[in-house]
Amino acid sequence: MTAAFVAGADASSEVPLKRRLKRAERTRRLKALALILPLLLFLLFTFLGPIAGMLWRSVDDWEVRQVLPHTVAALADWDGKDVPGEPAFAALAGDIRTAREAGTIAIASKRLNYALNGFRTIMSGTARNLKALPEPGTAKDTLIGINPAWGERATWAAIKGASGPLTSFYLLGAVDLTRNLDGAIVAAPEEQAIYRDVFGRTFTISLGVTVLCLILGFPVAYMLATLPTGQSNVLMIFVLLPFWTSLLVRTCAWIVVLQSEGIVNDSLRWIGLIDEPLRLIYNRFGVYVAMTHVLLPFMILPLYSSMRSISPAYMRAAASLGASPVTAFLRIYLPQTVPGIGAGSLLVFILAIGYYITPALVGGAADQMISYFIAFYTTETVNWGLASALGAVLLLATLLLAVVYGKLVHGQQVTGGMKN
Repeated sequence: MTAAFVAGADASSEVPLKRRLKRAERTRRLKALALILPLLLFLLFTFLGPIAGMLWRSVDDWEVRQVLPHTVAALADWDGKDVPGEPAFAALAGDIRTAREAGTIAIASKRLNYALNGFRTIMSGTARNLKALPEPGTAKDTLIGINPAWGERATWAAIKGASGPLTSFYLLGAVDLTRNLDGAIVAAPEEQAIYRDVFGRTFTISLGVTVLCLILGFPVAYMLATLPTGQSNVLMIFVLLPFWTSLLVRTCAWIVVLQSEGIVNDSLRWIGLIDEPLRLIYNRFGVYVAMTHVLLPFMILPLYSSMRSISPAYMRAAASLGASPVTAFLRIYLPQTVPGIGAGSLLVFILAIGYYITPALVGGAADQMISYFIAFYTTETVNWGLASALGAVLLLATLLLAVVYGKLVHGQQVTGGMKN
């Protein structure tokens, strides 16, 4: 009886104890969340929010739907095989008159001009010459009389394709694709197909800069990792020194150094290696030199961090087993630096594909990267849809690189674990 009573008392006391433990754990989690909440809000409004806005603008298509609502509704059931009927012409005439009075005709004209070159002239001329609404049954003849382009299927297909609310127009354009009159996805005209070459150039330059940074940064990181702590800390200051100087200042300094009358050309002429100055700036060579100089610390730091964690005992053990220094380095030391190589290469490559100032200042017209065109469409032509689509493609490439890097590092860790 006493034992049963004690057991019951112990069981009853366990319930409040579990509740208190759960309450304490919940309180701890809430406190931890409260501590990181400001950072989460900061990331939400300054990082995730802008990215989401960029992705939305790459598919958003509101202009024509807002300015020509009745025309969009009239074309909802149009099969696109021939010019639409009288109701669509009447709806278009009414929308153009309303848009002209509201002063919004330019909004739709600008969007339609992206799809069909010259549409801005068609819309503005029609709005100017359409003095009054056509009589019932005469809208088609009236609009075609003002501009014969209204009698062409391509004109109406452009309106139909821009009817929104979502569109693939900008994303397809960012990879040199478009839709024909039948709605099928086809290659863009040759004179408009430039973005694949630009992306190829961007990735080529970024890869070249990454390789150069790896070649130059690996020995520096190895030296820093193998020196005594005091000496490596002093030398690390020189690695971090470029961070204390503005990117614009460093880029302009390379213009001074590499120009025709700069230090490099003057030195080469002084020692007699050249008679005429070499063109070292406003070309691909200048882009590689300036970008490598700027991004080199981003390669050295991950390599140094990875190498610093490698115990010297591994190399001594390999030497004691008869391995030569080269064999020990290639088979023992180098595989352990793969995470640092991957992290540094990924970091440099991602930073390089988004570079704008350095290629714009030290590169030529054929050396501009995709960031130049994103800035151009954002600030010059205010074509935010295409700028956002180009940015979305660049973001997708970055995410794919991150995924590939994660798989490579995970595979390396798994392989290393199996070997151990």
